[in-house]
Amino acid sequence: MAKMDLEPMMKPKSVAIIGASRDPDKVGHVILQNYVNAGYQGKIFVVNKNADSIMGFKSYASILDIKEKVDLAVIAIPAPFVPEALEECGKAKARTALVISGGFAEVGNKELQEQLVAVAKKYGIPTMGPNCLGIMDPRSRSDTLFLPTYKLARPQIGGVSFVSQSGAVGSAILDMISAEGFGLSKFISYGNAAHIDEVDILEYLMGDDSTKVIVMYLEGIKRGREFFRIAKDAGKKKPIIVLKAGRTNAGMQAAHSHTASLAGSYETNIAAFLQSGFTVADDLNDLLYYAKVFESEPEPKGNRIAVITNGGGIGVITTDEIAASGNLKMAEFSKQTVDALKKTMPVLVNARNPLDLAGDADGKRYEDAISAVMQDPNVDMMVVVTLFQTPGADSSVASKLIHYKERSDKPMIGIAMGSEYTQIHKLMMESSGFPVYDSPAAAVKSLSALLKYKEYKQSH
Repeated sequence: MAKMDLEPMMKPKSVAIIGASRDPDKVGHVILQNYVNAGYQGKIFVVNKNADSIMGFKSYASILDIKEKVDLAVIAIPAPFVPEALEECGKAKARTALVISGGFAEVGNKELQEQLVAVAKKYGIPTMGPNCLGIMDPRSRSDTLFLPTYKLARPQIGGVSFVSQSGAVGSAILDMISAEGFGLSKFISYGNAAHIDEVDILEYLMGDDSTKVIVMYLEGIKRGREFFRIAKDAGKKKPIIVLKAGRTNAGMQAAHSHTASLAGSYETNIAAFLQSGFTVADDLNDLLYYAKVFESEPEPKGNRIAVITNGGGIGVITTDEIAASGNLKMAEFSKQTVDALKKTMPVLVNARNPLDLAGDADGKRYEDAISAVMQDPNVDMMVVVTLFQTPGADSSVASKLIHYKERSDKPMIGIAMGSEYTQIHKLMMESSGFPVYDSPAAAVKSLSALLKYKEYKQSH
């Protein structure tokens, strides 16, 4: 298949919403409202033959009545009418189309889906969907998601592009990304993959300069051989994190009824992912953990980790996780670092790794510790634990961590566990580019994945 031009879909300069509605409960109304709320700077055309205007926009009876170029046609009407609407998009020379509507192969209506694909191919119009949430690009402010902003927060601009065959999984991850405070380049929900599929999307994101990390939730792979051929090149250029659904027979059947996907052999797919340098996630939390570390951290020079903590027990647990990781180890501080620590630390602090700053550690003690350890040539990565429940741990600690994070050329991540007070400071750090994890296991697992990817690139 020829390479599809998805640029007009991802960064449209004009959008036609077919099925826009005055009714706030209708999908077409929410999509139009989202474009307005996002501050979209392109042209918006509203298509609804039963209205003269909607939300102040002139309403056209058909896309054929629009005499200007349409980059993206968003179709949100009942399934039986979609092929005809797409036919009109083709005649109007719309550059791309996105079908939000469900009711196709996922419910057994394969014939209707085949009609849709036939029209897309007839006019050469790249068509996303059906049965999907569509796309969101914070930079171009294009937002076809039919979930209102008061229910689903939109993430800030960043370098992670998230691809999900499932709209529900995608929306959950978007909400999690927003809560964590790290940024999004693009969100793509492609549903039944009737025309545009994961091969086309991966190929596009490989060449997208604003995408630094690719994250994928896959239920099935239609063109497996072609996908993995492209994946081998993609994995050398950008980190790709994947969660593959359908690891059990029950899951495979559920995937087929959800997006009409044939999941294929889970073990075969995972083996192929690993050979292509993908980072394989076991669950949705992994997707988030890995995305954070890959977006924010430089490649580690080695596998030696320093742990700084104000809670001895958490330091021990983190040490256990590092020892059990299989590819990481605890760093041994240089004599220069030990001497520097002895000069600045109180007598109750032992100058060794893990470095327990004690329960009364404040911003100044963290500063002295990080300043000494980050310069140690024996240290390749740093994990900084902050228990904000202790007397000295407050906003000054968070600000010191942010300060040194900005100056570090080594991976440096945090661990902070707790409720409201902790979460306030965690978000403060996350929004400043300091990734913070909820547990030692998650933090260490993420650094392990970061190192594995570096080793893959070196060996290929």
